Amino acid sequence: MKRNCSNKMLIPLILILLVFSCKEKTENKSATATHTHSEETKYTCPMHPKIIRDKPGTCPICGMDLVPMSSSHELIVDSSLLPLLKPVNEQVISTLPTITAESGTRIHSVPVQGIITYDTRKQVSISSRVAGRIESMYIKYNYQPVRKGQLIMEIYSPDLAAAQRELIYINSSDNNGLMLQRAKQRLSLLGMTPAQIAQVIKTGKPLYRVPVYSNVSGYIVEKNAVANAPATAIPSSPGGMDGMGGDASTATTVPQQPVVNQTPVVTREGQYVSAGEAIFTIYEANNMIAAFSLAPSLASEIEKGQKLIFHTVANANDIKTGTIGLIEPIQQNGERFTIVRVYLSNTDLQPGRLLTANIPIVKTGGSWLPENAVVQLGRKAVVFKKENNVFIPMQVQTGIRANGWVQILDSIADWQIAKNASYLVDSESFIRINSNNLK
Repeated sequence: MKRNCSNKMLIPLILILLVFSCKEKTENKSATATHTHSEETKYTCPMHPKIIRDKPGTCPICGMDLVPMSSSHELIVDSSLLPLLKPVNEQVISTLPTITAESGTRIHSVPVQGIITYDTRKQVSISSRVAGRIESMYIKYNYQPVRKGQLIMEIYSPDLAAAQRELIYINSSDNNGLMLQRAKQRLSLLGMTPAQIAQVIKTGKPLYRVPVYSNVSGYIVEKNAVANAPATAIPSSPGGMDGMGGDASTATTVPQQPVVNQTPVVTREGQYVSAGEAIFTIYEANNMIAAFSLAPSLASEIEKGQKLIFHTVANANDIKTGTIGLIEPIQQNGERFTIVRVYLSNTDLQPGRLLTANIPIVKTGGSWLPENAVVQLGRKAVVFKKENNVFIPMQVQTGIRANGWVQILDSIADWQIAKNASYLVDSESFIRINSNNLK
């Protein structure tokens, strides 16, 4: 009787447990379906993020395959590609061939450009010994060539005319040799030549226009024009100037040097001059200077007294030799360069003639790269080093450039460097060099 009662109580309990179990499974299934639906994968185009689809396919704009997106609608990228997704101004992905730097002793002949200019050490001043008025002027423009004994100008001076009348009076009225000699000496000190004094005594008439002659042969220029003369431009040398020592320039200047500038003279007829006033300067024609412009890195390889072989740009067969007489470092307008002067005597070269010289340079240290492998960014030189299948811009310190090669002063012996760096420069951005890449 008791066993039947127990069986009757177990059956309802089992039924209740089955009902609750089915309800829990139904709820779990419903929740799983809702969660799956909320995290359904979306697909987008890598080139057109606005294109989003619920299933794989192709982009209607560019035709690329759609890629999956995360729940936050971000593009899912393989972690192995992250190093390749940096901006193009920090690294470049390319299959360009690479080279390694060469080393060893090299002998280069570096061409440098120069110009013929005046030797300011060899000059003669033309001044008026008396105060007076310029009656005639025979010099028309600055740097006009003149010959020794050539008439430059004629001056009327009341003081000089009075001294001539005194000479004429002494010579005609008194036979006093001492007074006559002193009168002649006075006129000589005032600038008259012995022939002019003899002419005054012979004719008995004073010379109201006293001529002034050139003392030497050369190029005449006004004194004020020398002080305000512009600098002489020297073209930069493609083999010996550009990029050396981090300095790149298209042309350099030589300060404090006269320039061939045929401007009209300011001194005019009718102008008054003072006694002792320097009016003109004459640079001797047979003394010139060959001035060459060098970068500091190249100038450190030469010394005073070294022989130079140079020729004119117009005639490469016109070979001339000279000795370096002065090495002058100059800093002007933010640029550093060096002027090398070769003093020429008894030369037939005319001022303003362009020259080319070849300087032999022997270098034993550093590494060497072709010019195409180095990009010059102002005063910085950059090469592209290959790391992890990408090219990274690296700043390097350069030495001289010669015969298509650039000297690298940094240690780059184990670097793989792009053979032609120009192909890796993005035309729409600047190269960004990280601070830890600086050498």
